[in-house]
Amino acid sequence: MSTVVTGIGVVAPTGIGAAAHWEAVLAGKSGIARIDRFDASGYPVKHAGQVPGFSAKERVPGRLIPQTDHWTHLGLAAAADALADAALDPASVPEFEMAVVTSSSSGGTEFGQHEMERLYRNGPSWVGAYQSIAWFYAATTGQISIRHGMRGPCGVLACEQAGGLDVLGQARRLIRGGSRVVVSGGTDASLCPYGLVAQLSTGALSTVDDPARAYVPFDAEASGYLPGEGGAILILESAGGAAARGAEPYGVVAGYAAGFDPPPGSARPPVLRRTIERALADAGIGPSEVDVVFADAAGVPAADLIEARALVETFGPGSVPVTAPKTLTGRLYGGGAALDAATALLAMRAGVVPHTAGPERLAPGCDIDLVTRPRDADLRTALVLARGHGGFTAALVLRRP
Repeated sequence: MSTVVTGIGVVAPTGIGAAAHWEAVLAGKSGIARIDRFDASGYPVKHAGQVPGFSAKERVPGRLIPQTDHWTHLGLAAAADALADAALDPASVPEFEMAVVTSSSSGGTEFGQHEMERLYRNGPSWVGAYQSIAWFYAATTGQISIRHGMRGPCGVLACEQAGGLDVLGQARRLIRGGSRVVVSGGTDASLCPYGLVAQLSTGALSTVDDPARAYVPFDAEASGYLPGEGGAILILESAGGAAARGAEPYGVVAGYAAGFDPPPGSARPPVLRRTIERALADAGIGPSEVDVVFADAAGVPAADLIEARALVETFGPGSVPVTAPKTLTGRLYGGGAALDAATALLAMRAGVVPHTAGPERLAPGCDIDLVTRPRDADLRTALVLARGHGGFTAALVLRRP
């Protein structure tokens, strides 16, 4: 049973809506700017990808706004757009045959920060009751399922950047298990003092002050990455179910695999290459059938080299176009890989490999065909890669319908 994607909802630094996002990606229009959700002047990282022009009052039921975090507001908006894009009315599907599984890395950090401020300044009686649920990783899944009456299997995966692919693999599993519709993907929004400090602890964020050069994966001057907010929500169905209601799929979730890196200092190699091989095997294809790779592109020199070597070992030096449009948004954690998957689907439909903005000179050992200008191509198969802090690794194969 094939699983297809019939709807895409995007709420990202590159724009709100799939069309706006795709237009920005092709134009190389960056969503990276000075952080304005709080005063970041005293922090070593001052730039991030922020969703422009988003108004919760216009996109989220009023009673939910004070009960939920900004990250959940973004997820609710993206889910509504994805359902509209799929021309799917949840009321037309039995409630127990609709599932929701989303990715979250940070949870509701901004909401939690505000409640902690009230606690420290005024005492326990000032902490709102919704603190107990608004910060929780599953809050977005729960609110989407409640809003749209989806009472089938619901869950959340917290695998940092890799989670956006892991949930799509889980969605395919749910479709094969009998669910008719799965709302999947992810968003994240951890641009607050507490959230930014937590991210700084990894040592992977770039402190370069020039936003155009701060996040340049695979480049000789790569120095880490910039964070961002937002992501994408996708609607998945069985191919038969989509055809029965006349839906036109963006693509097929053809293969998926996940792995976990060994601990630092281990003699075992990173799992990325093997994860790629297992995803290709799951899709029933060989390396020569992959037309484009959407890279994880960590921007950390050692991590970039590991990824480049995995691609060379799998496909050969410079044998497949590699791209990372996420340089326009920053890494969106739980929302990042889902947005990459959405971008890959849009690329296959348009027949264009979007470019990687920023890198100028490949680092030694990165013997890949990094696409730095949009490139027309007949794209039938895309491989999307993601790695999360701590060792999470995932690979997803998407094919044109």
